[in-house]
Amino acid sequence: MTAESMSITTPEGAFSAYVARPAAPRAPAVVVLQEIFGVNAVMRGVCDDLASKGYLAVCPDLFWRIEPGIDITDQSEAEWKKAFELYNAFDVEQGMADIAATIDAVRARTDCSGKVGAVGFCLGGLLAYLTATRTDSDASVSYYGVGIEKYTAEAAKLARPLLMHIAEEDQFSPKPVQALILGALKNHPQIEIHTYPGRDHAFARPGGEHYHAGDAAAAEARTLAFFQTNLA
Repeated sequence: MTAESMSITTPEGAFSAYVARPAAPRAPAVVVLQEIFGVNAVMRGVCDDLASKGYLAVCPDLFWRIEPGIDITDQSEAEWKKAFELYNAFDVEQGMADIAATIDAVRARTDCSGKVGAVGFCLGGLLAYLTATRTDSDASVSYYGVGIEKYTAEAAKLARPLLMHIAEEDQFSPKPVQALILGALKNHPQIEIHTYPGRDHAFARPGGEHYHAGDAAAAEARTLAFFQTNLA
């Protein structure tokens, strides 16, 4: 694989995205939607791994309207403080417009097969859910999305497949919230949901406090099988 960057233009300005390209000259694409730490090493690693599996992976800088180029970790109190400041300043509606612009730009690339999916984590998990309901993404995957309960009614608009990974002990999505989400979404014909007993938020983030290698691998295998089915 090779790494590069691309620029995506909107009426309000342009923003950058990290791109990991597979060996194949044309491939299905996956838009990777960031956590609250920006386009950091973890997100770039997700892209690189997807590229190694044969996907054109693109991670847009969704914090560009607040502060371009955010690249922080979950390893210090100061970085967590910064991350939550960015999260609180983030406008979901503008973010969704930027994701739609990213999907359009990626689909127009000559090295894209025309199929474009999305995968998101934490904040990106919410955005992946909304990508499924609001855009023409061919298939979307949400990891421990925060705030989905506010948007469950949007599932009525969902016409393409959505895979959801829910951590049963998620501190940012407690049991009553999970019950609301599951009650609203579990019987939707386009939605597949997996829950992970004993797991806390961000169980799939390498190096994170709640990382669990076994369940991270299980979730990744389900994600890759889902993309193989829906993006081929």
